[in-house]
Amino acid sequence: MIFSNLLIQWYLQNKRDLPWRNTTDPYPIWLSEIMLQQTRVAQGMPYFLSFTTAFPTVFDLAKANEEQVLKLWQGLGYYSRARNLHKTAQHIAFDLSGIFPGNYNDLLKLKGVGEYTAAAIASFSYNEAVPVVDGNVFRVLSRYFDVDTDIAQASAKKEFAALAFELMPKDTRGGAELSEANPATFNQAIMEFGALQCVPKSPNCGICVFNESCAALQKNKVDQLPVKSKKLKVRNRYFNYLVVADEMGNTIIQKRTDKGIWHNLYEFPLIETEKEEDFDFISTQIQTDFSDQYEVISMLEYNEKSIIHKLSHQHLHIKFWKVSVKGTIENGIDGETLRTFPFPIVIHNFIENEI
Repeated sequence: MIFSNLLIQWYLQNKRDLPWRNTTDPYPIWLSEIMLQQTRVAQGMPYFLSFTTAFPTVFDLAKANEEQVLKLWQGLGYYSRARNLHKTAQHIAFDLSGIFPGNYNDLLKLKGVGEYTAAAIASFSYNEAVPVVDGNVFRVLSRYFDVDTDIAQASAKKEFAALAFELMPKDTRGGAELSEANPATFNQAIMEFGALQCVPKSPNCGICVFNESCAALQKNKVDQLPVKSKKLKVRNRYFNYLVVADEMGNTIIQKRTDKGIWHNLYEFPLIETEKEEDFDFISTQIQTDFSDQYEVISMLEYNEKSIIHKLSHQHLHIKFWKVSVKGTIENGIDGETLRTFPFPIVIHNFIENEI
């Protein structure tokens, strides 16, 4: 078909040289796909290189402890991806003798692997004729064919997957080496086209290889597609972190064991409030919370204005408070030891700049 041929020709001329594209080994392909969920390539690349250096095989990743994995993941966000990555590595290494499932349906059974990731690994590693459908694919197909289906609807993925499958070359001979007519190349091409050319805002349609056949361009609808009606409701939360320091300069941290954001990462003692509170309110809370453990000598704000840390569904308004206490904290940790723990990036940055 003209669409597929033009797309693949564009890809072979314009594709980025990315390390996970130079192999059919499912381990680095799986690693890259997990990392690039909700993450741009430029942001994910250093993490991919760090992980493949620290854990060159799935056995190395499986044998690591979770805190090592979370520390290397620090700053990439969506930390459940890292925890699932580690558990899946252990399953593959210890239960499957290091051999990844060899097809889409079996890949789907892995923890943390959804339809998109399973399709990506199946096509890139095994050249299975299964389409990938991500935000790039929704955008390219909806614009080229003028599909106004709301992509927030559950049925949309099936509709776009069927369209992508119809367009996909079905030649699966000879493994997944890049050629001009196989599923692996087509999937890479359509995602790359969405990432580099058919971008969400203000794409340069004047230089697009499809500018004579794209329905959205002909109908002046490029900025209206894809249609997505669902809006995430953002919750505001107010975090007050207590950076306790004893006379030796040691501090205390705690592990977030509750399910939810930052599960199994570390943080300073936390007072969460309903709104942004002033010095007097937090001071009273600290005196109440710490009076039976420590004698508070002084207290000050590190940041008068809250740091706003935006997550996909929450905006965290964060203040750090220095709390100096008399004597020595039992099991307190020094600044050097503090830096070995995995923290949310906003706390990591605070430690690097202030402690």
